[in-house]
Amino acid sequence: MTTGFFQASGPAPEPARGTLRITPLGGLGDVGRNMTVFEIDGRLLIVDCGVLFPEDAQPGVDLILPDFDAIRDRLDDIEAIVLTHGHEDHIGGVPYLLRMKNDIPLVGSTLTLAFLTAKLREHRITPTTIAVEEGRKESFGPFDCEFVAVNHSIPDALAVHLSTEAGTVLHTGDFKMDQLPLDGRITDLRAFARLGEAGVDLFMTDSTNAEVPGFTVGEQEIGPTLEAIFARATQKIVVASFSSHVHRVQQVLDAAAAHGRKVAFVGRSMVRNMGIASELGYLRVPERTLIDAKAITTIPDEQVVLMCTGSQGEPMAALGRIAQGDHRVSVGPGDVVILASSLIPGNENAVFSVVNGLMALGAEVVHKGTAKVHTSGHASAGELLYCYNIVRPKNVMPIHGEVRHLLANGRLAEATGVPRERVVLAQDGHVVDLRDGVAQVVGEVPTSYVYVDGLSVGEISEADLKDRRILGDEGFISLFAVVDTATGALLAGPEIRARGVAEDAAVFEKVRPEIIKALEEAVADPANRRDAHQLQQVMRRVIERYVSQRLRRRPMIVPLVLEA
Repeated sequence: MTTGFFQASGPAPEPARGTLRITPLGGLGDVGRNMTVFEIDGRLLIVDCGVLFPEDAQPGVDLILPDFDAIRDRLDDIEAIVLTHGHEDHIGGVPYLLRMKNDIPLVGSTLTLAFLTAKLREHRITPTTIAVEEGRKESFGPFDCEFVAVNHSIPDALAVHLSTEAGTVLHTGDFKMDQLPLDGRITDLRAFARLGEAGVDLFMTDSTNAEVPGFTVGEQEIGPTLEAIFARATQKIVVASFSSHVHRVQQVLDAAAAHGRKVAFVGRSMVRNMGIASELGYLRVPERTLIDAKAITTIPDEQVVLMCTGSQGEPMAALGRIAQGDHRVSVGPGDVVILASSLIPGNENAVFSVVNGLMALGAEVVHKGTAKVHTSGHASAGELLYCYNIVRPKNVMPIHGEVRHLLANGRLAEATGVPRERVVLAQDGHVVDLRDGVAQVVGEVPTSYVYVDGLSVGEISEADLKDRRILGDEGFISLFAVVDTATGALLAGPEIRARGVAEDAAVFEKVRPEIIKALEEAVADPANRRDAHQLQQVMRRVIERYVSQRLRRRPMIVPLVLEA
């Protein structure tokens, strides 16, 4: 049974000619920022380039990107960026990569490219795009690609089969095996079987639901639950979902039309994406059902449905602002709020904070834990077993998931007969070489989180986040003093200012004499009088000890000594 991860052995050697090198830069160890770089004979092909959304321990961060350092000096070697589908964790990082070189071709399905092109327009980037569909074959330098239809929680998702001199790779992207999908587009297991018969040297499979036994619930099973909620609701209904979940929005539109309600999209990304999906024919809007959000005040609450963003507890998204009472839409007794999404790991606290806020306002909140209002877009263990038995790969590399998901997926592969030594358990930055039918970890490249904070990209470090956490959890103390460098006399201070440490500033009066005494002892040595840094550390040590012992706190302390 699979027990752990292959250990990388330092920097990877230069790949031998005819070797296919696979380097995941994101998505192996986290649910998000998916990105894999394929290399053969000096040419690169990238599959996906997504973002990860921050957790509570990353205050102030907007997005987290893959680390592009490994390819920063090789942008001219990139043949294309292949995108498996249009979710943010697979396309959200593309604008930041194209800032470095904006003419790299983007390859994907019609809907995926449409979502991404709209996003790039906001970054003032006009991309080079190549639209593909299932069954189509395209070559990008030494990479021959065939695209295979897969079913996911967004239309037009694709798996990609790479054929190279070194061997073949089948990369599933995110997928599941819903046999009765809303759009009738199932995962093409016949293509999987055909490719398997021809020989798949490396099968890279979605691991997100590998710990979940059985099969993922079909999308059609969500419809009746939504219908029942719409039938009994007496006031407004608010549904929160990912802004790219076209299938769920379709079900909400259909339920609203059946019960004589009007639907308004709330949230910039929701309005943008659903407009695109409707224009391209992926979303069918029942006649006279859709209204502008500004018009909801003109119709009775019992006829209103709001389709909004914020299902992951994002404080600035529409639902979070509604819960805080900071939105033009309000909820109260009689209103129903439906969270039609899965919880992304790490977002639990934020989501339930929003749930509690909504319930405090009197609204009824329905979520996946209380009713069948959402189903996952990822294959569960039973579906993955089917795929392994159909494809019969020589090597397996679990992708897309946390460590526990990757390990669970590896165990499934072994259960179907894949030898343990052929299950490549890798993490971000591990370098995997495929040669002569064998895939193995041969080294690693440095990778780290790249934080987007407002307009800054990559300028925020872990040390900065640690400071922010200290400020948020423990507070801030500043100390100020003026010392005469000639005599050593204390001319002013020490003045102590605190934020978030103690409500009563008088608590620091007890430590002021100790600081004065320590300064006087320090300046008794003439060498210290002109060493402001040394005197600042004296003040820091005294108040740090005091606050730790008396208040049991460890705030950020910023001392300042001026020389006169």
